[in-house]
Amino acid sequence: MTGNRGRWPKIDEERGIEDVTLLILEWLGEQGVNATIRMDAERLADNAPAWTFAASGGPLALGTRADGRTVRQCMSVALTRLRDAGLSVPF
Repeated sequence: MTGNRGRWPKIDEERGIEDVTLLILEWLGEQGVNATIRMDAERLADNAPAWTFAASGGPLALGTRADGRTVRQCMSVALTRLRDAGLSVPF
């Protein structure tokens, strides 16, 4: 499964990556990549980066992980790592 399936809305430049995170996960799935994002309440309580993104499979030779204190921070790092791994995520 590859390609755009017509589900991508126009990006509102005033809104952030938080608004398209689920669309990014869906796009990754269409590329054969297993991906997840989660929030860990224990790490939040410890004032540690509570958001984690993880992806593996498909065109990724190695899995990747990104952590952040906010969804924006976590996904920004994740997109950079995915692009460095050769995936041109359309965001």
